[in-house]
Amino acid sequence: MCGIVGAVAERNVVEILLEGLKRLEYRGYDSAGVALLDKDGNLHRIRKVGKVNNLATAVENETALGTTGIAHTRWATHGGVTEYNAHPHFSSSRVAVVHNGIIENYVALRKQLSEQGYNFTSDTDTETIAHVVHNMLDEGLSLLQAVQKAVNHFTGAYGTVVIDKEDPEKMVVARSGSPLVIGLGLGENFIASDQLALLPVTRRFIFLEEGDVAEVTRREVTIFDESGKQVEREIVESTVEHDAGDKAGYRHYMLKEIHEQPAVIRNTLKDRIEHIHSTDALFGEGAESILKQVKHVQIIACGTSYHAGMTARYWLEEYANVSCSVEIASEFRYRKSAVHENSLLVTISQSGETADTLAALRLAKELGYMSALTICNVPGSSLVRESDLAFMTLAGAEIGVASTKAFTTQLTAFLMLTLAIGKFNGLQESTEQKIISAIKTLPGKIEEALNTADVIEELAEEFADKNHSLFLGRGAQYPIAMEGALKLKEISYIHAEAYASGELKHGPLALIDDEMPVIVVAPNDELLEKLKSNVEEVRARGGIMYVFADVDAHFESDDTMRVINIPHCEDIIAPIVYTVPLQLLSYYVALIKGTDVDQPRNLAKSVTVE
Repeated sequence: MCGIVGAVAERNVVEILLEGLKRLEYRGYDSAGVALLDKDGNLHRIRKVGKVNNLATAVENETALGTTGIAHTRWATHGGVTEYNAHPHFSSSRVAVVHNGIIENYVALRKQLSEQGYNFTSDTDTETIAHVVHNMLDEGLSLLQAVQKAVNHFTGAYGTVVIDKEDPEKMVVARSGSPLVIGLGLGENFIASDQLALLPVTRRFIFLEEGDVAEVTRREVTIFDESGKQVEREIVESTVEHDAGDKAGYRHYMLKEIHEQPAVIRNTLKDRIEHIHSTDALFGEGAESILKQVKHVQIIACGTSYHAGMTARYWLEEYANVSCSVEIASEFRYRKSAVHENSLLVTISQSGETADTLAALRLAKELGYMSALTICNVPGSSLVRESDLAFMTLAGAEIGVASTKAFTTQLTAFLMLTLAIGKFNGLQESTEQKIISAIKTLPGKIEEALNTADVIEELAEEFADKNHSLFLGRGAQYPIAMEGALKLKEISYIHAEAYASGELKHGPLALIDDEMPVIVVAPNDELLEKLKSNVEEVRARGGIMYVFADVDAHFESDDTMRVINIPHCEDIIAPIVYTVPLQLLSYYVALIKGTDVDQPRNLAKSVTVE
């Protein structure tokens, strides 16, 4: 959510800031703005509702110049989508601030500051940061000292960058709960909420830790921890690639990323599946000694990643012979829970910065979990740095807000984890080899599933006037049905729900009529006959079904049922394979609905606030 870019240099930084914002558009936003300090200490601000291109046009028209600047894309939380609520926010035309996160005690601060004579021009919580810092500057403090003192007044989460027209050659940044990274240049330095924003200007980064405050000038970066002690943080050479400007001939990033899945799963498996017993190499130093003690796995995640965890529970309990619990991070962190003996906490996040998941990890450490492992797509992210172990998926940058390739690589990672834990819990070698053989076929099976695109594009026309839908699955396909429903609602805005098929007669059957599409996931597994009974329950009540079925499952299309044949695959990889046609369905329905596929309304890619 939201994007921050800052720069201090000898040259004009406007284009650097705008390019950085464009590279962060995938995160989701509704307005954008920039504040610039020129060499004479003049402070300029331009803000626009809508896309970064609107801001870029306005900047070009005003021929803005500045050697120090901050920029922001806002995803509205406090206050509507208006120009006056867009960042940066000012205090007395001296201090400019951009901010990701939520200042929870802003109402009390706003009242106090108003009594001191400060005038508020926005409805946001962020403006309180600018006024508090300004108040500290009025006490005679330096900008660094002012920010260090100001942050003690804030409750909540913030990644913030502050500039002062009286001290024009520096930025001061502070991080608490919302990620910030410093980019190191030659005679110039940068700040951003995501390293992807800065790849055109640097590959050298410092990831700020929780509670850090840093002073950034053209030539120096000085970092202080939450106690105020000066500290050194590791400089990381990034190998991350970002192709946000290249859809590779596809109409949308989402479609490109759907079609990238065979390749990214091959990348995730490469040099790993053949060395599945090299546990420390796969998951981190000390992994083998940890995994051999695991008797319970607690999975914590949000959204699509939560569905990956729900699917993994079936694998871990059946093949790794350990009990498994799966919980939404925002629920886990706000309730009292019992910690199982020898319990491994597993967090899942594409970005590694998901606020609730990160908070759950920190809580779990206090609760006494044996160890923590994260499955993540971003090296250097907070979850990776703060976990004991990590399995890095190699999905590459995922630009579409609706997750596709990140999800299937997470599932692939869970198969690897299942094998790694299973070897210490009686997984027979013959079963292990069968699973490995199935995993090796996975990229090819997904390529076959992608061949259903033309058929799915055609049947998507039948959803043009629909407003509701049901998704059904059994066993490990139930979470896949949930993921299919989530994708459809995310990008087409059709209300969609998923149910375990056996639950139909416990309520959902009341919804069935010829206006309610029912999407069924039907691999040829041990639950197929039970699923066929559920299909007949829908048919008997006039429902219209779209059945994604194994070619050997013997479903036939008729007036009440459209059958989309899916290539046969082994049961253990079927959840991953069946995900792909559901992604395609949501994509083509969204096209028909005319929605913004890559940046659906009200949603953000990286959810870094509660």
